[in-house]
Amino acid sequence: MEIPPKSPDGSEKSPQSKELLTSNTASTLCISSRSESVWTSTSRSKWDIYHKPVIVVSVGAAVFLFGIVITSLSCILVKNKNVYKMCGPAFLSLGLMLLVCGLVWIPIIRKKQKQRQKSQFLQSLKSFFFNH
Repeated sequence: MEIPPKSPDGSEKSPQSKELLTSNTASTLCISSRSESVWTSTSRSKWDIYHKPVIVVSVGAAVFLFGIVITSLSCILVKNKNVYKMCGPAFLSLGLMLLVCGLVWIPIIRKKQKQRQKSQFLQSLKSFFFNH
């Protein structure tokens, strides 16, 4: 005969509380899933949709400009010239990478938004024809 394990505080839980616990966990997982926007039909603002790529583009542009400044310092200053020559191109490439990633991300989001609008339209057509 198997003895159920005790909880860390020493009290045993009833089978009903175990069911409630698993049920609560399942609903939490459903709520926090990535497909939450499929279930909610609230419209989002442009900032809510595009804030991540805009931030990536802004940070990329700032790092790229910082790389330009550091690289130009290697031409102007004589002291620590090797450090500037090493760090400048690194910041240039990192900034350019972030800038390009953010700029590519924006059309991807636009395409997903169009697909989502089409699928919502098709869902409404299906529900109209099959429910009436």
